[in-house]
Amino acid sequence: MKGHTAPQLRRRLGRADLRAVPEARRALRELLRHWGGPGRSDVAELLTSELVTNALVHTDEGAVLTATVGPRALRVEVRDFVGRLPRPRAPEAEESTDGRGLVLVQSLADDWGVHPCEVGKSVWFELDAEAA
Repeated sequence: MKGHTAPQLRRRLGRADLRAVPEARRALRELLRHWGGPGRSDVAELLTSELVTNALVHTDEGAVLTATVGPRALRVEVRDFVGRLPRPRAPEAEESTDGRGLVLVQSLADDWGVHPCEVGKSVWFELDAEAA
């Protein structure tokens, strides 16, 4: 549809500001209020908080969160300004919560990836509106 813009959320995330995680979840929840089948927005919130947390904990810079609602899918990207590419890895200990972020994204997203940028990278995932 010409002239129609997809609903979008865009937030700058301050360096190491972990308060941005619940704020990002809240903003995404508002954006997705009428989107997707049962539980899809919950999955989107979880995966978004994982990407935001990773960007803020594993880099020394801020990041930018962008979420775009398309006709059939949601795409969430978190861009940071550090070139080191993330890799899913198995958590080290049963009690530890570290290392599960990208494993969750890999297992729950319909698609995901990492795109190197001129400065830094963008880690993204997509969720279909309806569960497969």
